[in-house]
Amino acid sequence: MDEHRASRQQQSPRRRLTADDWADAALAALGERGLAGVAVEPLATRLGTTKGSFYWHFANRDALVVAALARWEEVATERIITAMEAAEPDPAARLDALLRAAAASASQNPLDVRLLAAGDHPEVAAALARVTERRVGYIAHLFELLGFPPAQAHHRGFLAYTSYLGHAQLAHATPGAVPADPEYLEAVATLLRS
Repeated sequence: MDEHRASRQQQSPRRRLTADDWADAALAALGERGLAGVAVEPLATRLGTTKGSFYWHFANRDALVVAALARWEEVATERIITAMEAAEPDPAARLDALLRAAAASASQNPLDVRLLAAGDHPEVAAALARVTERRVGYIAHLFELLGFPPAQAHHRGFLAYTSYLGHAQLAHATPGAVPADPEYLEAVATLLRS
């Protein structure tokens, strides 16, 4: 082994990439450039590896898209719900925190908007349906805990979720159009709760 190669191996041991690393990179690319941004070679470059690493974990790009969508469901829905449940025992305070966080984050991350734009892709459509059902269901559950009848709680959950999506869409289509000041965020949360 030559000295240069030995020196490189000692300085930077390479970490073996996981399927989640690839899925996270695919999600980042999807958020930046849409579904078309999920391409193996650019992702390999982004991760500092070769296409061989990709094929170690996935049979093809479609399998990566499926894995990325599963990561999105886990990270952007299930983990948030779990964190909300753990952080706040009071359903009213939990709902308030969730509504404020959703309104504040609507303009920060374009991923949901990009996924909506790719809703004609069968795997994306299926993931959107699952996530929509889960998110609306969770918000409706919080409204039920506050004493609203199930049908009314579901309507409020649906309205809250579609408000979030509308905020996100407008914020990315027309930057600066959606206010981000604390008074506005409080008004949105209050309106949806009442």
